[in-house]
Amino acid sequence: MSELLTSSTVDLYRALISQSASRIATRFAEVGRPSSGASRAELQTLVAAVDLAGPGVGASHAIREIDELFLEHAVWFHHPGYAAHLNCPVVLPAVAAESILAAVNPSVDTYDQSTVGTLMERRLIETAAGWVGFESGDGVFTSGGSQSNLHALFLAREAAIATSDLTRAEALPRLVLFATASSHFSVGKSAFLLGLAEDAVIEVGDDGEGRMLPEALDAAIAAASADGRVPMAVVATAGTTDRGVIDPLASIAEVTVQRGLWLHVDAAYGCGLLVSRRYRHLLAGIDRASSVTVDFHKSFFQPVSSSALLVREPRDLAAGAWHADYLNPLENEEPNQVDKSLQTTRRFDALKLWSTLRAIGPHGVGDMFDAVIDLAAEASDLVEEDPELELVGRTQLSTVLFRVRPEGVGTEEQDRLVAAVRRVLFESGRALVAKTVVDGRPCLKLTLLNPQTTLDDVRIILGTVKDAATTLAGIDDELGVVGAKA
Repeated sequence: MSELLTSSTVDLYRALISQSASRIATRFAEVGRPSSGASRAELQTLVAAVDLAGPGVGASHAIREIDELFLEHAVWFHHPGYAAHLNCPVVLPAVAAESILAAVNPSVDTYDQSTVGTLMERRLIETAAGWVGFESGDGVFTSGGSQSNLHALFLAREAAIATSDLTRAEALPRLVLFATASSHFSVGKSAFLLGLAEDAVIEVGDDGEGRMLPEALDAAIAAASADGRVPMAVVATAGTTDRGVIDPLASIAEVTVQRGLWLHVDAAYGCGLLVSRRYRHLLAGIDRASSVTVDFHKSFFQPVSSSALLVREPRDLAAGAWHADYLNPLENEEPNQVDKSLQTTRRFDALKLWSTLRAIGPHGVGDMFDAVIDLAAEASDLVEEDPELELVGRTQLSTVLFRVRPEGVGTEEQDRLVAAVRRVLFESGRALVAKTVVDGRPCLKLTLLNPQTTLDDVRIILGTVKDAATTLAGIDDELGVVGAKA
């Protein structure tokens, strides 16, 4: 009989959870850098050496093996040396809730599979919609911001077709949506998945720092309409991935209301502002959107996955409803959330946020997000004051874009150093930073999402970056000779 079915299941559960908790707690206490620095070839060898086709080795041995293989070489987002992508350390109440939902394993697609879980998720959606300003809004948890954006644009597409005089076949190639060049890549991917034309995403001009210009939006909508296209939606961004800036939501809403267009706000990054005590005003106007994406696994410090799509009008979600006799028959009056979701089987991810809000409250989360915003402002000042570094614009959230410019190194060589510096840091495991391209030039990026990271920690990262750049540029301090080695 398998371990799952023996009478000692409860004891085994306790032992495995205890063993797992002990091992990961030890790792958290002892980890000294964000990653091991092992090469891909080394990691591939370790992975390939595991016999997945042979007989089982027992649960305890398997957990020990996970410790030695995965935890030894994991990327640790809680370490202050991690400052690369939009990955956050997670609050412990959510981790505890994660272990509970994994053990019970509910699916919140239908009420009879989750009962109170369905009601708890609906209560959380109601709460989050209230943060946005949707008085009677609705929504559903999703796997992440990309799915939330896809879902929102699907609803916008259906609404546009329903209100046009065209058939679906006639409308699809003519539908267009509007976003800036700084919008998330999932906007363009969603247009593709929704069967829109290749040129369906019309790029709207910005202020030079990534924020949409409302007057440019209005002109773009007018031009598209005059050209026989059918405007479908506007995607405004509350927290662009690179610059961390927020589109002027209130002014954009004025345009969309006048034009009768669906406004979707992608607040995957900036949603932490919804519970901020000091920066909530940055989202002024978000309550006038038709739909909003929120990623709790970014700025609410939740484990992946924890995202949601929120809508102002609950009836809009009906556009994706689909019925099956065995699952959610039409005559069933139970609150089956599969009627709202693009997914069928779906984790009870809401439990993690529920646990967090009950443990530290929404303002506790907001204060943590405020802390990383403040840190990014201080870090930007550090970069701006350093003659060896160049700040690339200011953020409204928690990213810091910069270039390194060792003495005697020209612009072209500085650009080449970006990828090389990032690679050296990544391969060493000492610090992890990201790279991107802004205004046609590469630059390095810090994404600060750890409320416990200090300005001194940032100084260490920047010092490591400068040391790597100096070495890679081949600068001889005595001779002043520059020889490119990147």
